Amino acid sequence: MERLEGVAPAAVLEDATLLHFPAEGEMMTLREGGNGWTCMYPGTDPMCADAAAMSFLDAWMKKEDPPETLGFVYMLLGDEGASNTDPYATEETADNQWVVAGPHVMVVGPEAKPMLDSYPQEVPEGASQPWVMWPGTPYAHLMIPIE
Repeated sequence: MERLEGVAPAAVLEDATLLHFPAEGEMMTLREGGNGWTCMYPGTDPMCADAAAMSFLDAWMKKEDPPETLGFVYMLLGDEGASNTDPYATEETADNQWVVAGPHVMVVGPEAKPMLDSYPQEVPEGASQPWVMWPGTPYAHLMIPIE
């Protein structure tokens, strides 16, 4: 739980389901919550996601089409970096727009598509303004910096 402190508002963490991803083996539920939020620290990039966002993330991990939902994710501790163009890139390359984002929230799911059309498809200077991550893929979502 200490690793998750600050990843989302305290009221979200207080009664969220907590997941653990061991280096080897299956994901484990550390605590069942009752508020509809799931918080996790999957090795890097701790986050808390609502139920719709969890279904989006599950589809992404399984390389399936995401369900027609609109979800919300807190990543108030930031992340360690990801490609802005390739949802499955594991390291920076010359052309994958690698970005390390500070504290942010995300709006995810196909139902966000109308919103995405009005934001840049590339990372703004300093990643300090909202933008669309993974544009042109089923996993496109809105990144909203907090600071």
